Amino acid sequence: MSRPTPNTLESYPYRITIPTRWADNDVYGHVNNSVYYFYFDTVVNKWLIETGLLVIGKSEVIGLVVGTSCDYFAPISFPEDVVAGLRAAKIGSSSATYEIGLFRNNETTTSAQGSFVHVYVDEKNRRPVPISDKMKEKLGEIAS
Repeated sequence: MSRPTPNTLESYPYRITIPTRWADNDVYGHVNNSVYYFYFDTVVNKWLIETGLLVIGKSEVIGLVVGTSCDYFAPISFPEDVVAGLRAAKIGSSSATYEIGLFRNNETTTSAQGSFVHVYVDEKNRRPVPISDKMKEKLGEIAS
């Protein structure tokens, strides 16, 4: 399996800045690998909330994570800021694959990048539901 190439900041249409926390660092002096998944979760859900696709505690359709992956290229450490970039890589009938790039401070190539797959389900019975036209439209705006 070949190693992926780091992506550039311009390849992610949606971006937020997340400050690292003292507790994010591990004994090796960099952000622990598990924390990167918190960053992934944060950028995806922030985008969903900002676009009106998710209203915490009120949405009838929610996304459940069914798969994630991450490739690491350079360490991130407290007290650096992380720019999390987001794009939609695949839009299925009831799922979406998001790609996330994490950038240290003002760097323009990823320190880490990965994917995050949501299956959209009925909030009450947890059964898959088709992605709405509004969601397809919003996903299209950040599609790669």
